[in-house]
Parts: sequence; C-alpha cells; structure tokens
Amino acid sequence: QVQLVESGGGLVQAGGSLRLSCGASGLTYSVYAMGWFRQAPGKEREFVACITRGGGGTYYRDSVKGRFTISRDNAKNTAYLQMNSVKSEDTAVYYCAADSTNYYTDRESDYEYWGQGTQVTVSS
Repeated sequence: QVQLVESGGGLVQAGGSLRLSCGASGLTYSVYAMGWFRQAPGKEREFVACITRGGGGTYYRDSVKGRFTISRDNAKNTAYLQMNSVKSEDTAVYYCAADSTNYYTDRESDYEYWGQGTQVTVSS
C-alpha cells in the first residue's frame, strides 16, 4: 500500500520559514518524480514545485521562485519543501504527490499518489 505522509506544517509569521517533509512508503521511491501542490480556502488546488527522480531538475510556480526550494533524499524516501520569506498568500493546505510517468510535471492529473495534506498558516 502506497502512503505519502506530509509533516512540518504549522503557524508561521510573515517573512519566516518553514520546512515541509513528505515521507513515502510502499513504492520504489527513486522512480517517482515528486511534486508539491497547495489549496487555499475557497480556491482550487495549484502546483507549487516539482523535482525529478534523481533530484537534478526542479520546477516552480512563478510566485514561489526564489523563496521555496524543493529537494529530496532518495535514501530516506523523503521529499522536502523549504519555504522562506513566506507571505500571507502562502496560507494553504500543502500536498505532496508522486508521478512515475513523467520526467517532471506541473499537471495535477499526472500524479498517481497523494498525501493527506498539511496546513500552513502565515500570520501577518
């Protein structure tokens, strides 16, 4: 049974930092590209960042470029999202997802497995 479990969410002040983790089990982790998505209240889920299987390639939505960093540790079956200089508009539930088909992708429909999400709240 495949499981993706996010952790590290919480309350953070604007301008602060937070690191999210996504632990994976039940799959051959190194063959999956990993992505982070988020969903703010009343809005649709949106792409945040993704990383290739080996970690050599990353891709971000424009609004988080230079502030967020996605990474992975294949030895630990874990992906990370380092969030710096957070803004109130970063408040959302953050989800990690795994995709075995593409080199990397920002399309939600390409991802096969999803975590349950972790709440990030940025206070101003």
